[in-house]
Amino acid sequence: MVMRVEKIIVLLGLCLLPFIGIQAEDRKPETQIADNTFFDPTRKPKEESYHFSIEYRIEAGYVQHEQRTKNLSYPNMFLHGGRIGATFNFILPMHFSLQTGLYYTLLYGKNTQHWRSMDAQSVQEEYIRHKVLEHNLTVPVRVYYTIPVWRQLRLFVYTGPQLHIGLAENDYMQTHLSDGTKTWLEGEGIPTEPYDRFSDELVRANIQWGLGGGIEWDRYRLQSGYDFGLNNLVHHPKVNGQHMWEWGWFVTFSYRF
Repeated sequence: MVMRVEKIIVLLGLCLLPFIGIQAEDRKPETQIADNTFFDPTRKPKEESYHFSIEYRIEAGYVQHEQRTKNLSYPNMFLHGGRIGATFNFILPMHFSLQTGLYYTLLYGKNTQHWRSMDAQSVQEEYIRHKVLEHNLTVPVRVYYTIPVWRQLRLFVYTGPQLHIGLAENDYMQTHLSDGTKTWLEGEGIPTEPYDRFSDELVRANIQWGLGGGIEWDRYRLQSGYDFGLNNLVHHPKVNGQHMWEWGWFVTFSYRF
């Protein structure tokens, strides 16, 4: 009986031996293979894939314009204000994009223009105090180049033209003139009463060329730039060489949807 039990145990051991060997092999640590490509100087960086898309943004900020004159009976003036609008960017290859959109700008400026008295009996100081309120629309056409820095942080630069369309430029002037000086100015075609300068004096279309740049994080963008006026805004020159250009500087904040 004892011999029979021993034979049964031996047979069971022989049957379980393959399973015990498999479990032993499973307990052996796997051999790790080093990734030599990490240190491979000939390895090529992963190429970026291009997908056409359009980005929509809203934008608002501060604007300062300078009206530069030459031989004009109107003084140089700085206009300060704000602008708000919407833009959309066409995403192009190689980190380039093309932007256009529409802005509304409201500007305010003031200046005092002094005149020599044309009345021999007048001893008062002769001047016209100009207070200007300007409304215009702007259509930009900008080429942007974006520089990735770290994660979602990017720098960018841009250049391109834009068109200012003058809606109104009301001059709410206040005069302190003698009768002789006022009569002489009116005879020279120089306004002495409040009026819209776009009605006849200035051209509504102001073509500018801009340069600028900024910083972008995720959906938020802070940018600044300068726009150079290219065309003479004087509609009907009263004397030879009568010119005026309007240049502008801005800083704005935008959000991408």
